[in-house]
Amino acid sequence: QVQLVESGGNLAQPGGSLRLSCAASGFTFSSYAIVWARQAPGKGLEWVSGIYSDGRDTIYDYADSVKGRFTISRDNSKNTLYLQMNSLKPEDTALYYCAKARNSRWPPDYDDIDYWGKGTVVTVSS
Repeated sequence: QVQLVESGGNLAQPGGSLRLSCAASGFTFSSYAIVWARQAPGKGLEWVSGIYSDGRDTIYDYADSVKGRFTISRDNSKNTLYLQMNSLKPEDTALYYCAKARNSRWPPDYDDIDYWGKGTVVTVSS
């Protein structure tokens, strides 16, 4: 049974920082690409970031809107994915999801996602 449980969402000030976590279980965590996506209230789903390792190299992908501000990482010993968010902006306010991708392509498309977490809320406001 694959499970993805996000945590760490909170209220943050503009310019502040927050770290999201995603605890994974039910699959070999290190073998799959894991991604973050977000959905702002009343808006569509937006790609945020993804990470994948092939045993030698680790590769990353970031949306232009978060590049230079957000950092994705994973701790395979803890089966946990992280998203470090710095220099937060009000437009970062959203429900943040982590998701597992099939090892079909890089970067994965939404059609390559086979499991989603329930999300954690990030609110950036003064």
